[in-house]
Order: sequence, then structure tokens, then C-alpha cells
Amino acid sequence: MSRTMENKIGRLVSGIGQNAKDVLEKTKNLAVQVADQNDDGKFDMEDVSVMASSFGDAVKKGAHSLKETVDEKSKQMEIKTLKPFFMEDLNGFSMPRFIRVVERDKKHAESEICKGSIGFWADFNDNRLLNIFRDAMEVYGLSFYPNSEGEFYYVDPINKDNYIALDEYFNYLKQVRISELQKIAQDLGAKYFRVTYKEEKSSFTEKKAGGKIGVKSNISAEIEQNCNEKNYSKIEIAAEMRCPGHGPVEPQLRYMKYDPTISNLVEMRMNAQGALSHQTLTLKLSNSSGLKESEAAKIDAILKGLKCAGNLTVLSETKNEARRYLEYEIDF
Repeated sequence: MSRTMENKIGRLVSGIGQNAKDVLEKTKNLAVQVADQNDDGKFDMEDVSVMASSFGDAVKKGAHSLKETVDEKSKQMEIKTLKPFFMEDLNGFSMPRFIRVVERDKKHAESEICKGSIGFWADFNDNRLLNIFRDAMEVYGLSFYPNSEGEFYYVDPINKDNYIALDEYFNYLKQVRISELQKIAQDLGAKYFRVTYKEEKSSFTEKKAGGKIGVKSNISAEIEQNCNEKNYSKIEIAAEMRCPGHGPVEPQLRYMKYDPTISNLVEMRMNAQGALSHQTLTLKLSNSSGLKESEAAKIDAILKGLKCAGNLTVLSETKNEARRYLEYEIDF
């Protein structure tokens, strides 16, 4: 090979080597820029320390974020389980008709989520029960009959802030209606009145009386009707009084407000101008009871869910009201 050819090859190899060196140098500079954490133009142990610290901060931030997510989910699960009820929940809140009064239990007392709670909800399929903590009863602004020492209460039908112990409910309504009939008689100026409580016997069969009625047009119709005679298991005089009598003053009806029989009596007496002298009325207690059968069935379902059902169901007692009457005899 001639010297001229050797010189050309040498220059070519030298050029290639320089290009490769330049590429390597640029790559190195880029790596140093990426790894250079303290901006001193070189990659050293200080940069390694800074990178380690940055990596640690990222890990800590990720762990903190994960902890917040877990804590939030745990909080929501606890709320869903304990269902706390707070004082601020009373704003614009309509109290349910049926409530329970309980002691503050350990799980609600020790939970940070339930701190400051005044009760909690309990669900029984489609039925929901508000449990009021006994130590927070006063904040509800309610009154309780006969006292606040009971467990289950149902709302008074004419006073939404008064709750009646469930075991006393039907007897309480019986007594207040008898008292109201006495007050009505006095306001209307009665000279005598008597209230008799009657309870119809329950039976599995009902006697029917069939007969034909003939009319002048020779058209006969066959009718079927209940026997007029009723058998009662209990009859007692609940109230009786003789009074001097006076001109009528319109009474303020409360429990008997929606009983059409009483409303009619008041209207006749106020407009009778002395023509009304004697009335005997039969009042069906179920007409003025605030507890309907559908609501009674829900209460029974809740009591069954709590394993608190007694030897009598609320539904059966509500149905019994249809067999109870107050006979109201009044003279003017």
C-alpha cells in the first residue's frame, strides 16, 4: 500500500474516532445533567444522596396518600355501620312516629366518628328506627308519658312533641277521650251525661239473619244482615255526672276532632235553640286512634327484628280497637 493511501485511511479512522468520542461526550453530559442534583456540573456522591432523598419523599407522599384513602374508606364504613345521628340533623327534621330510647352503648361511646352524636339509626329491612340516647333526650324537646324511663314510644296523635309509652298507648287514648267527652258535655251545657265503655266479644264466625221484605209495589227483595244484638265481653261506666246545665259554649275538640258523630252533636247543640234534649251516641274507638294497621305492622316487624316482641302484637291490639266503643248518653 502506498504512503498516500495510508495517510488517507489514517485520517478517515481518526475522523471516525473523533465523531464517536463526540457522541460519547454528549451522552455523558446528558447523563450528568440528569443525575446532577446539586447543579455543580458533575455527578458525585452528593447527587446520589439528593436522589435518594427525593425518592424517599416520593415514597412517603405515596404512603401518606394511600393512608388517607384507607382512613376515608374506614370512616365511611364506620358511619355506615354505626349510623350516628347528630344534633345538626334535627334542622328541618320531622321526628318519626315510633322511636326507641336507649343507653349510649360502648361502640358509639368510644367511636371518634360518633363523638357528639345524640342517637343512631337502625334498619330492619325497609323499616328504620331512630334510637335516642337517654343522656341526650333533652335536646329533642320532647315530653314522654307516663315518664321517660321506658324504651319504646309512639307519638301522641294530637301533639307531635308528646310521645306515649307503647305499652300504655291504647289505654292512654281511651282515658283522654273519655275525659274529653266529659269536657264536651260540660261546655255544651249538659244536665246529665254518661260514658260507657264496651268491648265486643271476638269470634271466629258471624251469625247472619236472612229474610224477605215485601213492599207495596209487590216487589220483594231478599236481604242479608248482621244480627242487631251484639255480645260484649266488657261493659263499664267510665264517667257519669249530673250538672246544673247552662247555655252552650262551643268546645275545643282535640282527640275527637275528626269523629263525625261528635262534630254533628256539637253543631246540633250550638244551633238547636233549646230543641235538642237527649242524645245517645256510639263512638267507635278506632275512628279516633292515631295508630293505623299498616303502621302497627311495621312496628311489629321492628320489635321482631330486635327480638323484643311480647305476648301481644301491636297489629292485633290495633285490630281490637275496632271492637271497642264508647257509648255517650247526654241530656240537656
